[in-house]
Amino acid sequence: MAFVQLARRAAQAAREYNSLDFFPIRKTAATYQKAYLGGDIRAGINVALLAFPQGMAYALIAGLPIQYGIYGSAIAALIAPLFARSRFITLGPTNATSVMLLSAFASLQIVGPEKIAMVPLLVLLVGLFICLGAYFKVANLVQYISRSVITGYITAAALLIITNQIPKTLGLELPAKGATFLESISIILPALDTWHGLTLVLSLITAGLFILLNWKLKSLPNVAICLVALSVISALAFGPEADSGVKHLTGIDARSWSVSIPSFKLEDIQLMASPAIAIALLCVLEGISIGKSLAAKTGSRLDANQAMLSIGMANVGCAFLSGVPASGSLTRSSLSESSGGKTPVASIISGVIVFIGAFVLGPFTGYIPQCTLAVLVIAIGLSLLNKHAIRVVTRATRSDAIVFGMTFFSGMILPLDTAIYIGVGISIMLFLKKAARPEMVEYAFNESGELAEMAEPEQRDVPEVSIVHVEGELFFGAAELFQDQMRRICEDRNLKIVVLKMRNAYNMDATGVMALEELVRYMNDKGRYLILSEVKVDMVRVLKNAGLYDYIEDRNIFRDDPQNPTMSTAKALKRAKEHLGDTEATVSIYIDPVRDQQKSGERH
Repeated sequence: MAFVQLARRAAQAAREYNSLDFFPIRKTAATYQKAYLGGDIRAGINVALLAFPQGMAYALIAGLPIQYGIYGSAIAALIAPLFARSRFITLGPTNATSVMLLSAFASLQIVGPEKIAMVPLLVLLVGLFICLGAYFKVANLVQYISRSVITGYITAAALLIITNQIPKTLGLELPAKGATFLESISIILPALDTWHGLTLVLSLITAGLFILLNWKLKSLPNVAICLVALSVISALAFGPEADSGVKHLTGIDARSWSVSIPSFKLEDIQLMASPAIAIALLCVLEGISIGKSLAAKTGSRLDANQAMLSIGMANVGCAFLSGVPASGSLTRSSLSESSGGKTPVASIISGVIVFIGAFVLGPFTGYIPQCTLAVLVIAIGLSLLNKHAIRVVTRATRSDAIVFGMTFFSGMILPLDTAIYIGVGISIMLFLKKAARPEMVEYAFNESGELAEMAEPEQRDVPEVSIVHVEGELFFGAAELFQDQMRRICEDRNLKIVVLKMRNAYNMDATGVMALEELVRYMNDKGRYLILSEVKVDMVRVLKNAGLYDYIEDRNIFRDDPQNPTMSTAKALKRAKEHLGDTEATVSIYIDPVRDQQKSGERH
């Protein structure tokens, strides 16, 4: 009985902590209107026509049988809407996640049947990591990962995609696959003399037809048209693979589609954990950025954590049904929106159509030349090279250029999951460096008795009471800098009292508290006195919890008054004068001039 009560309390606490809806499709069904159906059907059909050939292409990128991409497209499209509140993200395999899958297995030297056996575990871990992230509300942390990281990763991934498809377009016989761009180049170059003439001819025909269709008939499903046309040309002009030497895809027998059981061996989980985290991070970055972008265009708002849950559950489903990692697809999501999709039902319709297509069209995929699909994959890779984005991130700021460069060059020489870790790490380090700078500028009373900023440091009065504006973060990264700045202020021998104006100080943590405590002790040793003004409720709570509130004493801590912001500091000044006795105090307000000069330099 006690266990049941404990479980109920835990469940209630979980519901109170988290606002996730674990089956929002019931609300969609309850409020669904007949007027939505036409747009949802139209969007579902259009997305399915794109998703089927894309699924094959992304499976080829990942180095897996093409049915994995098709099954993944169907399963993700069917499961994700059950857990999504919005229609904006259409899930399925993407080029970014597929190439990371290829790179991860290549770097671990897992190939052939062993690779096929490990895919379900990797996809399951991806889904579980994303679901955990959704439960603990980490979606908002995505904003701290620079766009430069994604641009650098996508650029490196595009080059790896293109490089890995070149051998198929030439019919080369390679001894192995490279895990990185440089490794792939080193394998391809010695094998160039093994190129196959008919394969090259078909590749050139595919490229010519694709360019022509994109030039004249952009609105048509050009990828599907190319696959059908080249399959017919190959069969009629060159005959079967045994006679022509042109390699074809393996036909799909959807009747053999079965449940895939992940391995739960501890050593396998440890092996797959690192690439799974990287792919999960990429899925979240892709999905949320696409969803927010499309939602903003319609004046709507995306629930990022709910979107994470739908992405995570879609991947869990793909893990058990022979799929690949699923993420938000910009092309499919945009197509669904432009085709008139009104609700998540559009995604369900597209999933059903792809599912039917796997059974009806699956056997005919064996007529598609490998080189034709490889050329179309190269076209996808080229579309990822966004010149505008590269120009912006390399010219905007020095830190953006550094993050882009490190991520990109890491992707050239290291596995892509390692490259994205490096990019994210550098991005966070640069962010913390910027955030960990509490600002300070000095003010003083002029001849008219008005408070004004001093033009030159040489004009500074020697105050007995210094009001120090603490503006910025006081977390662990800023604590030492804050402490150093305050000690520099206290070097003035005539200074008797420092008033810390804390209204614009944020996020004080344990390290910040200890830095403040050390500052109080340091000032006491020097015969100085510390007063806090404009202290907000959150900081009061932190100071009390840490025991520092009583050490500073309540009479020296003046809380912030939102209705009258200056009153707190006025009371602090009065307290300072009381401490000075009959001595009339000269008062100035201080903020670090070095930081002020840095800000001025950044503006220029």
